[in-house]
Amino acid sequence: MKKQPQITEKTRQKFIEVFCELYSQKPIEKISVQEITNKSGYNRSTFYQYFTDIYELLDSVENDLLNEIKKELANKELSMHTVQDTLYCLDKREHLLVLNALLGDYGSSRFLKRLKKEITLDQLELNVPQNHSLTPYIIEFYLTTSLSLFRLWIQRQKDLSSEEFFKLVENLYSRGITSYFKE
Repeated sequence: MKKQPQITEKTRQKFIEVFCELYSQKPIEKISVQEITNKSGYNRSTFYQYFTDIYELLDSVENDLLNEIKKELANKELSMHTVQDTLYCLDKREHLLVLNALLGDYGSSRFLKRLKKEITLDQLELNVPQNHSLTPYIIEFYLTTSLSLFRLWIQRQKDLSSEEFFKLVENLYSRGITSYFKE
């Protein structure tokens, strides 16, 4: 007897949700398959039908999110591909649980590196000199700063509206931080 695809996906999604809740609260090394299965209401053998271990589950969560970003960016007719465009794709309610886990205190820097790789240089339309010794530094500053600000915003429970946040990031790049200092 074959399982119904929607039930199979619902089970897989439940494991992902429970994992993300736990991963936002503690390091991955402290999360056990037993804990995930207890909290999700399934047994260990069901978990192993979907994932070989916790690290494969983490890879799956990261890959799902990165694939979603790629798909959204491909579907959008963006006049300019920027880091903000990528972050804007992430700014969805359905991504919040995953982002809290991956970008939280216990999230891995590996995910940030993977995310930076997805935002390839040819996608970015930055007015920086090509083949110049400073170019890699400028691009790293741009990517790292944007992702760090986004991570802070997620950790602060999106205390600014999306519009306020993206406008802040845009203003910081175009005007710098001195415009926010009191005189």
